[in-house]
Amino acid sequence: EINDGEGPPSSSHQTLKGTSKWATSLENLLEDPEGVKRFREFLKKEFSEENVLFWLACEEFKKTQGKKQMQEKAKEIYTTFLSSKASSQVNVEGQSRLNETILETPHPLMFQKLQDQIFNLMKYDSYSRFLKSDVFLNLKKCEEQEESSPEAQSAAKRASRIYNT
Repeated sequence: EINDGEGPPSSSHQTLKGTSKWATSLENLLEDPEGVKRFREFLKKEFSEENVLFWLACEEFKKTQGKKQMQEKAKEIYTTFLSSKASSQVNVEGQSRLNETILETPHPLMFQKLQDQIFNLMKYDSYSRFLKSDVFLNLKKCEEQEESSPEAQSAAKRASRIYNT
């Protein structure tokens, strides 16, 4: 089972606060479950969702304990994303492809080089398009409207009165 970062749905307040943080770096986007969800939606439309799924699977793999669990997860990552018959094959340099024999002796960083390739592909290609996409711009606009709403301003004024007395 590959964890895609989708946890329980967060409130719209949390969801919208993230856009300014997401815009600062791909790393910040990938640290936020809501950011991952929105980025996946965007990548799905671009037919490249497998990139973020592979990146997430590699992050999860690094935390795996025990040789047997590592072997199972390594094989799952290989068959899902790297083998020539993979259902969600990622586009990595041909010479970087792993040989199936390496799956017998897995280690936490065995996919690091490939994960870095995919990260850079997302960072310099998909991520910049995501920041210009309707998905992102609409979320950002909603966040800005929420911040300038009378309720948000009055809460800030109330807070400043409390601290200034």
